[in-house]
Amino acid sequence: MIPLSSSLIQLIEHLAHHGIKAIIVGGYVRDFLSGYSTEDLDIELYGITSLDKLEALLSPFGKVGIYGKSFGILKLVFDGYSIDFSPPRTESKYGTGHKGFEMAWHHEMDYASAARRRDFTINSIGYDPLTQTLIDPYGGIKDLKHKILRCVDPQTFIDDPLRVLRAVQFAARFELTCDDTLLSLCQSMIADGSLEELPKERIFEELKKLFIKSAHPSIGMKLLKEMGGLPFFTPLECFEHTPQDPLSHPEGSVWTHTLMALDFMATLRSGEWRKDMVLMLSVLLHDIGKPVTTITINNVLNAPKHAEIGVNIARTWLNKITEDKALIASILPLIYYHGWPRKFYRRKASNSDILHLSTKVCIEDLILLSKADFFGRSFNEANPQTFDAGDWLYRCADTLNVLKKPPLPLLYGRDLIALGLTPSHRFKSILDNAYKAQLDQVFETRTQALEWLKKHLVTDL
Repeated sequence: MIPLSSSLIQLIEHLAHHGIKAIIVGGYVRDFLSGYSTEDLDIELYGITSLDKLEALLSPFGKVGIYGKSFGILKLVFDGYSIDFSPPRTESKYGTGHKGFEMAWHHEMDYASAARRRDFTINSIGYDPLTQTLIDPYGGIKDLKHKILRCVDPQTFIDDPLRVLRAVQFAARFELTCDDTLLSLCQSMIADGSLEELPKERIFEELKKLFIKSAHPSIGMKLLKEMGGLPFFTPLECFEHTPQDPLSHPEGSVWTHTLMALDFMATLRSGEWRKDMVLMLSVLLHDIGKPVTTITINNVLNAPKHAEIGVNIARTWLNKITEDKALIASILPLIYYHGWPRKFYRRKASNSDILHLSTKVCIEDLILLSKADFFGRSFNEANPQTFDAGDWLYRCADTLNVLKKPPLPLLYGRDLIALGLTPSHRFKSILDNAYKAQLDQVFETRTQALEWLKKHLVTDL
């Protein structure tokens, strides 16, 4: 039995009283059987003859959303659930891409026929909440038990290119293995250019699920490689063939290191999707400059300036999957500075160095990235239990109150005006110099700042 609230059961009984049978489908059932919970419900309704009537039947339970009503989907937020109601429907491919489908709903269709349109058997399992029985026409329960990812219908699976990336993220989230038929289908779809048909926002959403919901995102990345999908995300396909110094990276190639670092970062996620996505993508791309910078000098492998050079490569990569400029702006500095915590620790950088760094990058995020980079590898000796460089930098930045953001300026334009200066283009230069002096710790309090201003700037005007 899948537990549901008594209020939701009353809603379902209300529909049944009017001749409409409700079957819970898709992710809610799959997640419950896999030991997860979610508030998102998809309910297929059998016996619907009029969407207007359905809307009237649902309206006593809350405001019914009209989004998707044109092809048979009504939305309702009720009793802690976010519910999509829809009649059983068929989908016919008429164009390219993820949206090139014509949908038709059929109130007399049986469950097995309706479930045939679904992508994977694990998503085709239904649950009748009134009889408390599972409906599994395609063996999804068995596949979940045996950790197999299988498509429902090979003939229709290839119609939707997004399903390739869905296979990747589902395999990682539920730690499943693709069966041979599904793997072959995805390989053929990628070879035929299916990923090029997808809009970047859809690509981003599937990557988001992979990186935010997987305990081991490396499973999905390995599958994407096996499918032949890495060239679409170039230059990730070069990582496997980019060696590293065996003294610092005995695990091997940049690819192996990146996968290990991804899985370690997954253990550090906060649960706030945006912050987590910044960190996961930063880990994925932190060594993206190594394929073009790795050289051998005196029989030693090195990748000089790979972080700096990697920034522009990462920018191009990120622009291919998202229009979120703020997200990109948060990731790029992390890539540039990802080696600095250890560099600062080795030379015991000053407080002023740390203050300046805080104006370039979020130090708290930088420490997490550097930690994943440090532990995302093998070690020639016993595995370290602590990341000393990160712990040191955290203490320093916390003491300086710059873990999450740089210090606020102690001086502003109003201070210049208060000293009798007339606003002009020189204000910016004056205040920039003042802020640099503050970061250099020439002064540390507002009183000291005002004294510095009178002595060093006003006399020069």
